[in-house]
Amino acid sequence: MADMVKQILARPIQLADQVTKAADEASSFKQECLELKSKTEKLAGLLRQAARASSELYERPTRRIIDDTEQVLDKALSLVFKCRGNGFMKRVFTIIPAAAFRKMYSQLENSIGDVSWLLRVSASADDRDDEYLGLPPIAANEPILCLIWEHIAILYTGSLDDRSDAAASLVSLARDNDRYGKLIIEEGGVGPLLKLVKEGKMEGQENAARAIGLLGRDPESVEHLVHAGVCAVFAKILKEGPMKVQAVTAWAVSELAANYPKCQDLFSQHNIIRLLVSHLAFETIQEHSKYAIASNKAMSIHTVVMVSSNNSKVNNVKNVVDDDHQNPVPHPMGKQMPNQMHNVVTNTMAMNGGVKAPQKPSNNHVRSNSQGNAKQFHQVYHQQQHQNGSMYGANMKGRETEDTATKAYMKAMAARALWHLAKGNSTICWSITESRALLCFAVLLEKGTGEVQFNSAMALMEITAVAEQNTDLRRSAFKPNSHACKLVVDQLFKIIEEADSELLIPCIKAIGNLARTFRATETRMISPLVKLLDEREAEVSNEAAIALTKFACTDNYLHLDHSKSIISAGGAKHLIQLVYFGEQIVQHSALVLLCYIALHVPDSEELAQAEVLTVLEWASKQSNMTQDETVDKILPEAKSRLELYQSRGSRGFH
Repeated sequence: MADMVKQILARPIQLADQVTKAADEASSFKQECLELKSKTEKLAGLLRQAARASSELYERPTRRIIDDTEQVLDKALSLVFKCRGNGFMKRVFTIIPAAAFRKMYSQLENSIGDVSWLLRVSASADDRDDEYLGLPPIAANEPILCLIWEHIAILYTGSLDDRSDAAASLVSLARDNDRYGKLIIEEGGVGPLLKLVKEGKMEGQENAARAIGLLGRDPESVEHLVHAGVCAVFAKILKEGPMKVQAVTAWAVSELAANYPKCQDLFSQHNIIRLLVSHLAFETIQEHSKYAIASNKAMSIHTVVMVSSNNSKVNNVKNVVDDDHQNPVPHPMGKQMPNQMHNVVTNTMAMNGGVKAPQKPSNNHVRSNSQGNAKQFHQVYHQQQHQNGSMYGANMKGRETEDTATKAYMKAMAARALWHLAKGNSTICWSITESRALLCFAVLLEKGTGEVQFNSAMALMEITAVAEQNTDLRRSAFKPNSHACKLVVDQLFKIIEEADSELLIPCIKAIGNLARTFRATETRMISPLVKLLDEREAEVSNEAAIALTKFACTDNYLHLDHSKSIISAGGAKHLIQLVYFGEQIVQHSALVLLCYIALHVPDSEELAQAEVLTVLEWASKQSNMTQDETVDKILPEAKSRLELYQSRGSRGFH
């Protein structure tokens, strides 16, 4: 850096010396040349001062200011050379307007002001004495650029408090205008911001993390941030930083992932998914005893320990180890072998006085004492967790003392980050569902408030959307006997049934995404979705129709059972109203669902009484409805099926 700046300064210093020498040799306009020489010498002195302080200079404004200064000195040298002519004829034919010197004086003064500002802005906080730097003459055309330079220079050389204030100012600039955000990136602001995130005081870390989140507003900017090392810095903060900083960092992760989905896997490679889940689980699952999963079969002490830690349903030790079959929520110790985990438990109990290390018990003995052992282990486990930090990766030591609002905001931002990281990414969805996250989302949907609930619902919507397209993920994470899945579905059902929440639409979408996971006997979801078809808000009715279509479409193995349930719940009359009188977007969704129902249950008396065939015949004549590929494919088939099974009399023809 210092060598490069010296190279940049070398030519302007040479030009200044040449101007000074040529001014001494002037034979005309001697007074003007002496004035020009005086200003040039002052500028040369500042340039040499800059060369001596080259290691401290902020590169971006240095390049811009020195380039402009070099152009000014080139013009000054040309002007002085014109005054050096010796011959009479040369002096006669060389015309130098008086205004040329006035203009050159002004340009040299501007260059002096620019270089002086550069030296002041690059100086350390102690040398600057908190003086107001003002704006250099070069800022006349673009004052914001120089303001950004000043704040970035403070990030490089200022005290921690000054750097915090500078980061807060960059936050304001980046929030106000996307172009300012791009300028901050182009002018080298990312590096010192990341350094402040790692090394600053808590307020400075918050401001810097927030600035990083605001800078990543487009794929190009996020890619620049990723190359600068944002993933590693954020992972370190999420593991060890103060909770307030971690919450802002989680928000920043969500912003970057939302604006540039390609960075999702990079965050995952830095263990950020696991760290976010640990924040989501902190004081979420343990305090709700009703979510603990008990087993009615004989268990060993190791199984009791695993059940208590995981909150997952198991039948024996083998099931605990085999996550893919019975245990959808893996243990925090990951793939550690059972005997290793057992040693951890026994050794820890032995080291804590008054807690006797358990002997290898018989199955009958464990049947009668399993709950007591589980309680005993929880005491030891939480004690060890407070001493050594969380097994999930993030250090949770001292987090209990944080205020309630900070804890709630941390959970909300962790859920928001997981929502955007999971979107369209099957690998990350696997990681999330294999952790305790689904259980956490279920608890937060029930017990959380405001933003925590909404972000949890959106995360579930994105995870289920990926599971809908990924058969293996769907069968693993959302299998019917999965306790976490049951809790999630229960909460989604409750919200849909109440139908008066901003969570309604993401929950409707999530249930629709899970349509292929429900058994034929599980029809409780159908009725509340059918009721929502009669909703006054078109968006809600549309999403309800789309969700029901996923139950009734041919791709769903149980489409016949679900179609009958929709008819039994009174869905036909609502769909007819929507096809006739609904908004265009709702008309299409309602027509597709009506076609599937007619296709699968053409002999239904309810459809005949509702004159569904008449509705389909009317719809087939509406050009705006038949342009869709799906409608064009299934509408004629649905009509022919109804015509085959229903007489003209039953349709009301006379």
